[in-house]
Amino acid sequence: MSHLLLTLALLALQACLCRGACVEVDSNTEAVEKKGFKLGCISCKKRGEVPASAFVDWYFQESVDHMFTHVYRYGNEEANITDERYFERLFWNGSKNTNDLQDGSIFIINVTLNDTGRYRCIFSRTLMYPAYEYSTFPNKTIDLIVVPELTRGWASILSEVMMYVSLIGLQVWLVIEMIYCYRKISVAGEEALRENAPEYLAIASESKDNCAALQVAE
Repeated sequence: MSHLLLTLALLALQACLCRGACVEVDSNTEAVEKKGFKLGCISCKKRGEVPASAFVDWYFQESVDHMFTHVYRYGNEEANITDERYFERLFWNGSKNTNDLQDGSIFIINVTLNDTGRYRCIFSRTLMYPAYEYSTFPNKTIDLIVVPELTRGWASILSEVMMYVSLIGLQVWLVIEMIYCYRKISVAGEEALRENAPEYLAIASESKDNCAALQVAE
C-alpha cells in the first residue's frame, strides 16, 4: 500500500511541476468537410525566463504550383485576416492576454475541400535581454487534407488499443498490490498471535487456578 501511495504522490508532484509548461505538439492534418478544425502551431521559447513579444503570420499554399499567400496575422492581441477566402471563417486559437506568444494556433470553421493544402505559421519573436534584443523566426509547416468523412488511421486505432491495454494493466497492478498488502497484513497478524500465545495461555491458566481456589474456599 505504501508503494501505491508513493507512486500517486510522485505523479501528483509531476503534474504540478508540469502545469503551465510549454510543450510543442504537432497539429492534426485531417479535417472533415463542413466541420471546424484547429491548425496547431506551438513554438516554445528555449529560455522561459526571458521576456519576449511576438507576432504570428499564417500562409497558405494550394499546391506546389502556387506560391504561399498571406492569410492571417496576429499580434498585440489583434487579429487581421488578409485573404478574403477566410473572412468570418478564421479565428485565433492560441495564446491569450499576452504579447509573449508561444501558441499560434488558429481555428477554421466550415472547412471546405478548397482548404486542402499546405499551411505555414511563422513566429516573429523578439527576446528582450537586459542589454540587447534578439529576434528569431521559428516556423511550422502543416499539410492539411480535407475529407468528406472522418477516417481512422492505424495510428489512431493503435493509440486507442494501447490506452485500453494501459488501463487494464493498471487495474491488474492495483489488484496485485492489494493482494500483496492483504497477505502481508495477514502474515503479520499471525506472527503477532504466535508471539503472544504463551502470554495468553499463562493468563488463562492463572484465571482457572483462581476460579478453583474460590470454589474450595466456598
